[in-house]
Amino acid sequence: MKKIITTPDAPAPIGPYNQATLINDTLYISGQTPINPATGELVKGNVQDETRQCMENLKAILKAANMTFDNVVKTSIFIKDMHQFSKINEVYGAYFDAATAPARETVEVANLPMFVNVEISMIAVK
Repeated sequence: MKKIITTPDAPAPIGPYNQATLINDTLYISGQTPINPATGELVKGNVQDETRQCMENLKAILKAANMTFDNVVKTSIFIKDMHQFSKINEVYGAYFDAATAPARETVEVANLPMFVNVEISMIAVK
């Protein structure tokens, strides 16, 4: 059964999609950009702050589905500049136990929505 997951603790979608979709025990979370859900504004500054906001948005969606980062089995990271990889990875890695971290790919792209530097999506399983 398909269930839409939403929370005010993560940014509202900026297009025709939902924050996440739960099908049986699998949660598919849409890509999260560094939008602060409290203000609706983009987090600006450095790529670490942007990554942290993405991860906090993902954390809020996981919580709304009664899950945590321990449930995450796959992530996709899209970045504007591969030279920022280590800075993004440092923040991202703080949310996972290295021994049980999920599968992942990181892809450099020409542009992202609202011209942010990082966007992260996840798949989690109960």
